[in-house]
Amino acid sequence: MSLDIYTIVFFAIAVMIFVRLYGVLGQKTGSEQPPFRPTEKTETPDDGSAGNDNVVQLPRNPEAASRDVPRPTPEIPADTPPESSLSAALRAIMAAERGFDVGRFLDGAKGAYEMIVTAYANGDRRTLKNLLSREVLDSFSAGIDEREKRGEKVEFTFVGIDKADLAEAAVKAGKAEITVRFAAKVIQVTRKADGTVVEGDPARLTDLVDVWTFARDLGASDPNWRLIDTRAVD
Repeated sequence: MSLDIYTIVFFAIAVMIFVRLYGVLGQKTGSEQPPFRPTEKTETPDDGSAGNDNVVQLPRNPEAASRDVPRPTPEIPADTPPESSLSAALRAIMAAERGFDVGRFLDGAKGAYEMIVTAYANGDRRTLKNLLSREVLDSFSAGIDEREKRGEKVEFTFVGIDKADLAEAAVKAGKAEITVRFAAKVIQVTRKADGTVVEGDPARLTDLVDVWTFARDLGASDPNWRLIDTRAVD
């Protein structure tokens, strides 16, 4: 097959246009935005304020924040009696930790609650180690050990938290302690190795009500709160 002179000329022009366009659009300038990845969290900018965030920071799941957005002045929740020991303790924590915010703390506590109950059900000791005090970790690990000795497995789905309310707060020997009452719904089934159901119903929601206490050293550079006490409510 032969090509006439017009075909060759048009082909040459097309190649030149493509090369020019690539030179303008096909090169990285260093200012492009990375592709959006919805499963990843944005890292908090290291602006020196991390020690004042005072929320329950979760491993590999830091709270996203912008240094350009001013934070509202922290306030004690309106439903907290002003003369109560809870109100007094919260004021003491705010005085010791500039920027402490009850709302942000509760958001972190809810995230920690879901993470911890899910990790316990799955026997995930590594996650628990980062979130629990030594005493609580020993208790949770013993429960996992007993379950594994019996050859039992837990099928677990965290449905959601209905409520998370402040119950108590205190400052003791330079340590802040805050107790939260959680009401949540889960689907939880414990099975033997042969699949026989020991406890729970895969088609039924289970209500969990727990009272948990978190603590951290006031003024510490580590912003993480750890779970130091748990109580289940029937």
